[in-house]
Amino acid sequence: MNDAKPTQYQVNQKGLPDNFPTHAHDSAFWESLGRTVATFGFLEEILGKAIFAFTATRTYEDNEIDQAYSEWLPKLERALVDPLGNLIDTYGKAVRDNSSAVIENFDKLLEDLRNASQLRNILCHGSWRPPDANGASIPFFVNRQKQIVDTAMDRQFIDQVQQNTVSLICAVIDTVTQMGWQFPGSVGPGKIIWEPTAQRTRAADDR
Repeated sequence: MNDAKPTQYQVNQKGLPDNFPTHAHDSAFWESLGRTVATFGFLEEILGKAIFAFTATRTYEDNEIDQAYSEWLPKLERALVDPLGNLIDTYGKAVRDNSSAVIENFDKLLEDLRNASQLRNILCHGSWRPPDANGASIPFFVNRQKQIVDTAMDRQFIDQVQQNTVSLICAVIDTVTQMGWQFPGSVGPGKIIWEPTAQRTRAADDR
């Protein structure tokens, strides 16, 4: 057995390229990726607000009210912290549990949301390899089923994902506003679902 002390090495950080490890792609690629990731973040916020809207406007039998009220706050708190996949499931259940919700092609919307969620995981968590001659790159990403991404993605593909995600955001908002409700947090048309206590107090004083 060789008892000699092994040679120790360290990364020469001063020798790394500028913007390592993102130096191999141009700035436009990273801008597209960043905007797409941010759009997915906005989708998560919109789903959380939609969950609030459908759970707040659901009708209950008298003997269900106390339990529903006790479960409502924890459900809304989970909507603030859940990942996108769980938010989609909670949103789907909230819509189906609301007897007033009549939404065409809702199963297709949920399917599209779940497909987008899979892409979101790749775009957000992938480690991007150097691009090929066409500017396309294969992100290193392994999902829970141990599947590995083997498809190169370029800026045009990522831009299309961003635009598709915007369409999904609008579709989720429409599921609320088509019921006549104002989408929570917006100044759009429709009946307000919930007014802050201070706002309700001011309105009462004005009368």
